[in-house]
Amino acid sequence: MPLRRLIQVITGAVVAALVTSGCSASGGAPPVVVGETKRGGSVTVAEVNAFTSFNPFSADGNTDINTKIGHITHSGFYYVDDTEKVVRNEKFGRIEKISDKPLKVKYTVNEGVKWSDGEAIDAGDLLLSWAAGSGYFDDADPEAGTGTTYFSAAADKSGLAATALPEIGSDGRSITLEYAAPYADWEVAFDVGLPAHVVAAKSGLNDEGDLVDLIKDAPRGDPKQPSVNAPLKRVSDFWNSGFDTKTLPDDPAMYLSSGPYIVRDIVPDASVRLVRNRDYVWGAEPYLDDITVRFTGAASTAIAALRNGQADIIAPQPSAGTESLFDGLVEQGNTVQRFSQSGYDHLDLNFSGPFANKDVREAFLKTVPRQEIVDDVVGGFVADAKPLDSHVFLPPHPKYPDTVKNNGSADYSDLDIQGAKSRLRDAAPTVRILYNRDNPNRVRAFSLIRDSARLAGFTVEDAGLGSSDWAKALGGGSYDAAILGSIGPGVGVSRVPQIFKTGGGSNFNGFSDGDADKAMEQLAGTTDLAKQDELLADIDKRVWESAYGLPLYQTTGTVAFSSRVTGIKPSSGPLGVWWNVWEWRLK
Repeated sequence: MPLRRLIQVITGAVVAALVTSGCSASGGAPPVVVGETKRGGSVTVAEVNAFTSFNPFSADGNTDINTKIGHITHSGFYYVDDTEKVVRNEKFGRIEKISDKPLKVKYTVNEGVKWSDGEAIDAGDLLLSWAAGSGYFDDADPEAGTGTTYFSAAADKSGLAATALPEIGSDGRSITLEYAAPYADWEVAFDVGLPAHVVAAKSGLNDEGDLVDLIKDAPRGDPKQPSVNAPLKRVSDFWNSGFDTKTLPDDPAMYLSSGPYIVRDIVPDASVRLVRNRDYVWGAEPYLDDITVRFTGAASTAIAALRNGQADIIAPQPSAGTESLFDGLVEQGNTVQRFSQSGYDHLDLNFSGPFANKDVREAFLKTVPRQEIVDDVVGGFVADAKPLDSHVFLPPHPKYPDTVKNNGSADYSDLDIQGAKSRLRDAAPTVRILYNRDNPNRVRAFSLIRDSARLAGFTVEDAGLGSSDWAKALGGGSYDAAILGSIGPGVGVSRVPQIFKTGGGSNFNGFSDGDADKAMEQLAGTTDLAKQDELLADIDKRVWESAYGLPLYQTTGTVAFSSRVTGIKPSSGPLGVWWNVWEWRLK
């Protein structure tokens, strides 16, 4: 997804077989020479994950590859560049802050902006996006187990949840959001999501107008008086899972584009081919006609693809022992760039099953060999690499050192098998760990955790899944702990409540702390950076005190590309090199 509402993206690195070289550009005008740069042509990109959904905004679809494909097939009011700056796209539409007290923001889509089936992007699309991202209609009470959560959005809903039912403009292309309280991340809180006319038709409604009326007429959800709105439930159910697929749907309405590229073909778990959207004029015009994305998994496979001319750009997940392979690429004339990502790998424990008991959670965390994991996974790429000791700050942040001194992470700085045994009191829990079996880094982390935990009396079972299936298991009951990664763009603070707030869109393990929730509510309402840092430090401490899990290490990004392409600029956020795909071109 293009940063939009989903600030935190789940990363898994799934694998698939390397396929034949990408196809050439299909049809259209011949390439035009602009200076020394050609318009037209094709490139092949090797990525780690396999594609699973045309809805990267949902909890299940919010993986890194779905986000990247979503970014280049969707346009919107803004994007985030490689310097973590929010860049407005006024060719698409306008964002206008009308007032501060109350906070009112108007979004207007320009005339002529449309989906690839010719339907205009309008107020109905905006209203559906608001309904999905706000939780306005939810009446679920997680503690009581009553009520309904309609749209399963991965985003933190606390910002848009403070808005009233939007006012639709007389032009039919705008809506105005009014917040009940100040919201720090208002500038990146909202954007266009999925086509409302498609969701309406697939949900059994007559047309988009019926969907607009349904949203306008439905009452705000009240957990004290839960009541299922059946038509809205059908809409949200389709929004949640109706766009999930590993193949190209027979109905083109299921993969409409509003961005510079359109998906043309999918080989399940192997590749996605995209072609230029010839109607796209509400954003920067892309140079390339054709992009093929291959899913290669291990870094060695991606490196081999670049070396053999089967890929032009690769974004592998590096691991210890692959340093020399990258050096060989440079010798062949390729460019290799390494950078720190705004993401991290982590181990999360479910607050249920064997880990419902805090003593058992603490015991298990004391067995995790974090330094050994760091050495095995990122050793060689990062000098003197250390485990990450904060759930909310990365080491470059100025608040990181002071927070680490006080957050309780020191309790898990070293292996403590005896301490783990004393907390277990002769118990021998069985723990199932979910991870991506096709990601070599996660496989190694699992093996090290399993072998160490056994020394304290745990029986550790492999609940891992391959390819893209592991992500759908998140939040389910098939595992007790998960090894996964998360990455944010460095813009705003919404990523924190998305993961740690009770009922948050990416709160998969059932963590709930009333004081932390209050701190996150304050966090959402303040623009004072010092106050934000203070609240984040408090949240971090409470997460550590709960024996939530362990951050493992900050992830390292690597991109390599051949001498035939230019315009590649990696960013630290979830889009990586894809944020400026329109600038990619052949030399």
